[in-house]
Amino acid sequence: MFENVLTLNNVSYGKKITYKTLVSATIIALAIVLPQIFHLALGQAGGIKFLPMYLPVLIGGCLMGAKWGAAIGMLSPLVSFIITSAIGEPMPMLQRLPFMMLELTVFAVVSGLFSKKISENGLWAFPAVILSQFAGRGIFIGAVAVFNSLVPFTPAIIWSQIQTGFIGLAIQAVIVPIIIIIMKKLMIKDKNND
Repeated sequence: MFENVLTLNNVSYGKKITYKTLVSATIIALAIVLPQIFHLALGQAGGIKFLPMYLPVLIGGCLMGAKWGAAIGMLSPLVSFIITSAIGEPMPMLQRLPFMMLELTVFAVVSGLFSKKISENGLWAFPAVILSQFAGRGIFIGAVAVFNSLVPFTPAIIWSQIQTGFIGLAIQAVIVPIIIIIMKKLMIKDKNND
């Protein structure tokens, strides 16, 4: 969607890259800060229940498309891990990091595949978010099943956490599309209204 906005405004290639980089960095920063706020307010259980890092990543995919979304999905947990490790309590844990990077990359890529459709009709954000949630959570539990002997958690533990996170996913399945629809209205002016 953001690509379409830049193209409609005749932004040069170099400026497009600059704008996309700045927006992506802002989304990654939000994906790092939001979980910290949730953990301070609600503890670790609040993070598992509401999945605050997922919200900016889903927005990033819908807004930035699959390629830039993939970078947002991959870098959000990695940068969070690096920063929080320096502070003393890594989030996510090292053992969980590759799985979250994979999961959030899938979230952003799948939602990003709908980006052009969303710029035409904001309602496409609803299936974009829901399909990305199913794909991302599915890839997470599948990867844990494949690498079960190498990690300290089992598919049963992850399934339990997925069930706990259904509330967060349900809230995000409504909130993210609404945010995207509002952003679309603000960024893409309807030509009939000009």
